[in-house]
Amino acid sequence: MPIKLPFLKNKSNTNIQNLRLDKELLPCHVAIIMDGNGRWAKSRGMPRIAGHKEGMNVVKRIVRYASDLGIDILTLYAFSTENWKRPKKEVDFLMKLPMEFLNTYLPELIEKNVRVETIGDFDRLPEHTKKAVQEAKDRTADNTGLILNFALNYGSRNEMIEAVKQVAKQVQEGEINIQDIDESCFTDHLFTADLKEPDLLIRTSGEQRLSNFLLWQLAYSEFWFTDVFWPDFDESYFEKALYDYQNRKRRYGGI
Repeated sequence: MPIKLPFLKNKSNTNIQNLRLDKELLPCHVAIIMDGNGRWAKSRGMPRIAGHKEGMNVVKRIVRYASDLGIDILTLYAFSTENWKRPKKEVDFLMKLPMEFLNTYLPELIEKNVRVETIGDFDRLPEHTKKAVQEAKDRTADNTGLILNFALNYGSRNEMIEAVKQVAKQVQEGEINIQDIDESCFTDHLFTADLKEPDLLIRTSGEQRLSNFLLWQLAYSEFWFTDVFWPDFDESYFEKALYDYQNRKRRYGGI
């Protein structure tokens, strides 16, 4: 069933005025690398943290719209294992954002039947961050709508190394044989074991790399890049990404 695009239809660009989404062809799982907050702020003569704060507001809008469209899973790259290298002031601010975001937005998430999940090394996060995120996960655990999956202190290489260690331990303890190790076995030991692999990856800000994000899971995902910084990314760009996705042919190595 075609879905009208309320945000794109008001754009002056005639090339996108008549776009329609097919509800049957929407991606089940969308992953987003939310890039460009700092550069957005710098271009306006503002501190980098102002970009992160504005980016949080964009998260709210995109989550709301993804839920309304009926997308099953939205994974957001919120903080990588490499982001600890940033200035302490910026890192401290980023660690407070989940608490601020969830304190103001959690009631709506609950109302919209959204379930909050996380992937990444949860233990290294500050206590106030862990407390806010865990409360959101607990209070939305029974929700059956959109899964809002935050990648927090996440690095794909680390994830795969930990998976290898778990598999090796099972072999060492006689729980499985080496011959039992296959793609399914390995996948079952990743943070995303209970999630369908992403159908679509979106990255903002003009960069065209994965930055240690879901390296295993994105093997056959469709990629969509935009020069727009994350704070300027809105529902119209999201719709355009979805429209482009549904008009691609996914062959998974076949013809």
